[in-house]
Amino acid sequence: MTRQPVTTAPARSRPGEPARIERYNRRTRWFHAAAYLTVTVLLATGWLLVAGREGRPSPLARVTGVADTTLHLWAGWALTALAVVASTLGVRAAVTFVAESVRWRRGDLRWFVRWPAALVTGRFADHDGHFDPGQRIANLVMAALLVALVGSGIGLVLVPGGPGFLVLRDIHRWATFLLTPVLIGHVVIASGVLPGYRGVARAMHLGGRLRVAVARRVWPGWARRRGL
Repeated sequence: MTRQPVTTAPARSRPGEPARIERYNRRTRWFHAAAYLTVTVLLATGWLLVAGREGRPSPLARVTGVADTTLHLWAGWALTALAVVASTLGVRAAVTFVAESVRWRRGDLRWFVRWPAALVTGRFADHDGHFDPGQRIANLVMAALLVALVGSGIGLVLVPGGPGFLVLRDIHRWATFLLTPVLIGHVVIASGVLPGYRGVARAMHLGGRLRVAVARRVWPGWARRRGL
């Protein structure tokens, strides 16, 4: 007998269960917001510098009265500080994040096959991860590129010049080029503007109270472990 693939379809909360559930705690949500803001400033000012527009202040530079080069440097150090916090005070969460992101499960390939249609229908293939298979890959790619971005940025500050400086500059630029589209894709999906991901924004923003029906649709395995 052939086993039929399981899909998760849009559903409503069942009688007697809570309508919403907290997926991430307040501390995680605030850290996520700080990282988003910092990376946004870093990439925005970075692209201005790549385009050679140092002499044309950005709106943020005009409002703050701080040059874009200085804003870029400050944002880089702020992101470095956040990375230190994540790897020390938030070490348990960081370990869990990595462990959940690197795991490959049976059925993940089926999830990717169904993903394009699910963007519209919301009928994702079943998976048992804390993150869906697409999130896991995006997590690893973003983490690797952020490490390259921060590491090369620190190197550019510390290395005065020479061949090493040129190598670090190229790494910094390519990390920027590659990270930007990945981050834009992440924001589009996480914002919930796509029909299949409608409602997911509340998992990390707007109070962090996610609809149970959305949790079962997008993260069915996690929802089952929470007794939903």
